[in-house]
Amino acid sequence: MSRASNPLLDRSFPIPFDRITPADVVPAVTEAIARAQGRVEDLGSESGGACADVLGELDKATREVSLTWGPVSHLSNVASTPELREAHAEALPEITRFASRLHHHEGLFRRLREFSESHEGRTLTGLRRRHLDRTLKDFRRAGADLGPDDKQALEKLQVELADLSRRFEENLLDETSAFKKVIRSAGDLAGLPATAMERAAQLAAHAGEEGWLVTLDMPSVQAVLQHADDRGLRREIHSAYLDRCTSGERDNGPLISRILEIRRQLAAILGYDDFPDYRLETLMAGSGGRVRGFLDDLIRGTRPFHDRDTADLEARARGAGLGGLEPWDVSYLMEKIRKERFDVDDEMLRPWFPLDEVQAGLFEIANRLFGLSVQRVDNPAVWHPDAGFFEVRDEAGVHLGSFYTDWFPRDTKRQGAWMDSLVSGGPSASGGFGPHLAFIGGNFTPPTPSRPSLLTHREVCTLFHEFGHLLHHTCSRVEIPERGGVNVAWDWVEVPSQIMENWCWQREALDLFARHYETREPLPDELLQRLLAARRFMGGWLQMRQLSFANLDLELHRTYGGDGPVMDYAARTLRPFVPSDRFVERHILPSFAHLFAGGYASAYYSYIWSETLEADAFSRFEREGLLDPAVGRAFRDCILARGDSRDADELFRDFMGRDPDPTALIRRNLGSPPQP
Repeated sequence: MSRASNPLLDRSFPIPFDRITPADVVPAVTEAIARAQGRVEDLGSESGGACADVLGELDKATREVSLTWGPVSHLSNVASTPELREAHAEALPEITRFASRLHHHEGLFRRLREFSESHEGRTLTGLRRRHLDRTLKDFRRAGADLGPDDKQALEKLQVELADLSRRFEENLLDETSAFKKVIRSAGDLAGLPATAMERAAQLAAHAGEEGWLVTLDMPSVQAVLQHADDRGLRREIHSAYLDRCTSGERDNGPLISRILEIRRQLAAILGYDDFPDYRLETLMAGSGGRVRGFLDDLIRGTRPFHDRDTADLEARARGAGLGGLEPWDVSYLMEKIRKERFDVDDEMLRPWFPLDEVQAGLFEIANRLFGLSVQRVDNPAVWHPDAGFFEVRDEAGVHLGSFYTDWFPRDTKRQGAWMDSLVSGGPSASGGFGPHLAFIGGNFTPPTPSRPSLLTHREVCTLFHEFGHLLHHTCSRVEIPERGGVNVAWDWVEVPSQIMENWCWQREALDLFARHYETREPLPDELLQRLLAARRFMGGWLQMRQLSFANLDLELHRTYGGDGPVMDYAARTLRPFVPSDRFVERHILPSFAHLFAGGYASAYYSYIWSETLEADAFSRFEREGLLDPAVGRAFRDCILARGDSRDADELFRDFMGRDPDPTALIRRNLGSPPQP
């Protein structure tokens, strides 16, 4: 099939998503791999050559495969259909085999080594030296030095691992979309705010039901767990949410056990003590042992705050006549206490955060801070009417990149919020600039017939977070795309995203977008002060929850050896972080897509690691000006534009002029330790 007839082989900008069909997937992947493999064979059979001949041609070959496969992966996340799943499942093993065989190609590896040892290779400096060293390291970490039997074993394991991750994600999507609970009486939903009630009625009408419909998408689950007065309903939804993929044909338990076993085997074949030491070798942390120490220090520092918050929740449960604190009570009681203590809650703030206004204000902040202009443009070549399309230009009018947005839940769309880098552009040898292309999306509260999409403050923070990832990709000016954008150490990649959340708490920034959707009134100062006063509310509980997940991830990959059911092991590992056994009867593991269908295996700690760095980095904005363009430009030049062109700790020092302050996170999030 020619490039002209198969949209997945069409390199026009942007991607023609409206023309891609499941029937295009396998032919396009087959052709892209064949072409790349042919070029690899040519490279591997030659000798000598300059860096551009070896590395440059290798990068071009692999980039073509990535540009073909990227849109398929993206559509699997936002528009999954049975036909697309079938095509994705058929093509995925070939993609995995190509990557494995590429790194096991003896001729190609020989040529890279020859070049590295040549005079030209030895005299390389800067980015090109780094790219050569990192590429050789990638080959060795993939098993290029191994014998034929071990290479074959690795390839087999990698193909199986990719398939298991695909099945894990599909099971989770199916389980989430399968649950539907119809409520006939409004009294059964007492406590739910009007926004949630209207959406539940809208969902019911769409499904041909009378009454209200509760699903397991995040806006629906959060509405029930935070606001429903009916404890039985809260328990039912909480249980259904955590019971996803725990039994029947979609049971993820066996998949998890096998995924962990494969990772142990991969690490052993490659000569590492365990999977974390393999996974973390090229990250800032460097090893599982260092992460263990990092988490232990934070757990100790967080424990007094967590104990205080747990005592508050348990006292409130007793005072409310609930008997004892149960998992399905936590969000509900948190909202009650927060409302009483600070006279603020999520629903009270929604009217001031209409999605379109928040998005426009975010773009204005990007303009003032980083000198970027973001404009919506028409693009009918999208996968769903909800998808938007935008262009980003710098002060000189250079088209840095474009991006898609897709903010509302659907049955064919994955849970959570995320960013995807679809095309990596950057400076060209001729002096031009190739635009980047990306996607940001989530599962926010959608509009209803009577009101626009109104976000909670937490959803506002999520939007800013994903836009931070987008900036990291779009502002990249690294000449080698493989070293640019978000292609950085996993425990550094969250710094640009998390730092953006800080502006959601600042009056100077909020005045640009926090306006009542009906009256256009800015967020009242009194309400902002109550929001700020509540910022650290239950901070110990929430931070310990994140630490418990990071600890579970690390220990699953360090100490779980397949001896006993993995669900039981997870329960025991989570138990020190929760008030009672009831909190681990059901837990996150069977739906923990970050670990088993994403890139966070042995690296979930990176959220907190990065948060420590960004909490410190934001202090420069606080000191020199929250919207100071000079500081914003320094952040753009030192961090956003630099990708993996240098080590992350060097980039941090470039911006801050010193090493990180490890106390910054607890100081910002939790304050002074509570008195005993």
